[in-house]
Amino acid sequence: MSVSQGPIEPKMPAQQLHQTLAYRGRKFDFEVSQLELPNGVQTTGEWIRHPGGALAVPVTADGRLLVIRQYRFAAQGWLLEFPAGTLEIGEDPETAVRRELEEETGYRAKTWQKLGEFFLAPGYSDEVIYAYLAQDLERLEAPPAQDEDEDIEVLQMTPAELEAVLRSGQAIDSRIVTAYWLAKPFL
Repeated sequence: MSVSQGPIEPKMPAQQLHQTLAYRGRKFDFEVSQLELPNGVQTTGEWIRHPGGALAVPVTADGRLLVIRQYRFAAQGWLLEFPAGTLEIGEDPETAVRRELEEETGYRAKTWQKLGEFFLAPGYSDEVIYAYLAQDLERLEAPPAQDEDEDIEVLQMTPAELEAVLRSGQAIDSRIVTAYWLAKPFL
């Protein structure tokens, strides 16, 4: 391993020699690829191909954060999360996050600011999460129905309360951790 100083220089990407679609699902695909790495080594890679997701960090007028508690089967438990959802094919992330905030919390935001984007698990997935700060919230009179596979409870927490939960290890979803730290300078 070499250690470099100064600006990060671009490196050549791996060459894809062969690709096989092993599974096509409702929310993601699973692909197996034969690759040649820039160093000449040939290897097999297994990837989850995902359209990406969008996430809102919703802030009420009094500075509280809307956080959801949702059961996640893969994690075998309840997780604290910010409202988020999967992008439809070709959908703009801001369109998706506006929809998800309304569906999951019953609130609409008048002011949106993009916080950034990040890979969720780049060792095996190309899923990118687009994070937005959502402010000037208004409660919807008739919130849309949640998706049938969602069981969500909406909580309000001060930034200090959420930070204490994050530091305690009670919130272990990487999206809430990353998005909170991206939003913190604006809270």
